[in-house]
Amino acid sequence: MQIVRGRAPDSTPTQSRTETFTGTVWGDPVLPTTAEGNTINSVTFTPGARTYWHHHTGGQILVVTAGRGWVCTHGEQPEVIRAGDVVWVPPGERHWHGGTVDTVMTHLAVSLGPTVWLDEVDENEYRALVALEGQR
Repeated sequence: MQIVRGRAPDSTPTQSRTETFTGTVWGDPVLPTTAEGNTINSVTFTPGARTYWHHHTGGQILVVTAGRGWVCTHGEQPEVIRAGDVVWVPPGERHWHGGTVDTVMTHLAVSLGPTVWLDEVDENEYRALVALEGQR
């Protein structure tokens, strides 16, 4: 058992995430990566910022703590997520998540097992998805 009080000691400080994210994204590790590859991070997305397409070998839990954003499974329409929402993404499900075009979103991301990063969400694809969401 490991208890983290506030923040894991010796963890990387809040950092700008760039390699697998589009836009300005800040990540704050809550727990160091476990031997099984599990991670817990508090992640803040500025308007229009988002992850690349990715999936998790053991699935992922997102707990939205502030703002409003989107989560999108490949081949489906994006879903709005708000503070208080909890999202379960099953193992191997290709998806992305981030802020809307006009709002910031912060979530706690609990990733079970390693994350497999894929390609960037194309800007035209993102704008098309955003336009569809605006019509609902």
